[in-house]
Amino acid sequence: MNRARGLEISSPVIVGLAFLGIWEVLVQWLEVPSYLVPGPLLIAKTLIVDRAILLGSLGVTLGVALIALACATLIGVALSFLFVQNRAVEMSMLPYAVLLQVTPIVAIAPLIIIWVNEPLTALVICATIVALFPMIANTTLGLKSVDPGLLELFRLNGATRWQTLMRLRVPSALPYFFAGLKISTGLALIGAVVAEFVAGTGGTASGLAYQILQAGLQLNIPRLFAALVLITATGVALFTMASFVSWLALRRWHDSASDRRR
Repeated sequence: MNRARGLEISSPVIVGLAFLGIWEVLVQWLEVPSYLVPGPLLIAKTLIVDRAILLGSLGVTLGVALIALACATLIGVALSFLFVQNRAVEMSMLPYAVLLQVTPIVAIAPLIIIWVNEPLTALVICATIVALFPMIANTTLGLKSVDPGLLELFRLNGATRWQTLMRLRVPSALPYFFAGLKISTGLALIGAVVAEFVAGTGGTASGLAYQILQAGLQLNIPRLFAALVLITATGVALFTMASFVSWLALRRWHDSASDRRR
């Protein structure tokens, strides 16, 4: 088991290092100008030299993403509880949740930024809209995916709706909830970056997306790539944290987080 776990960790690292090595060799060998494609070493150097600017912008983007993730989680769980308790409410409101999901955020972000005077609030709203639907869909599915026999047992014993919800439906929904949380972490970051791009084109300085815009206008491509690396690393870190929390919550009782299935 330990060997398989080590291979699971080392294999992606080896592939990534090989890719970066080939990238650096090709850039040096073909003498590609840095304003077209910088090499990994130059990107790493830029991360160090421009760390004050980039890390400050990362803090803004990460803050927006985390606030949006928290809002999407609270709203999504609350709506899911409401949907599972009242079929008519679900049928009335779920189509509008789907409507938000299928509407491109780049189309409505300019309107939100215009309507909301506070830039940070506008960014959070945009990111929340992007991250909301997976929480609603997954949590609602989980709350409904209960064992019919257990549900009938609760009814025979006179359990109230609240008791059935908290003692049967919520535990059954946890794997689905955490699956939605993993998806929403990445979507919250994507929503924050997209909203920042729209705000940046309007002259509002904010997070890493604004740094990417400025770097592109100034042909400072190494900084542009450095900002992209930070965004990617942040997304991976958020997903890893969500996966770890899911493992902590489920490892003792659910097969999806059990090492026995490996």
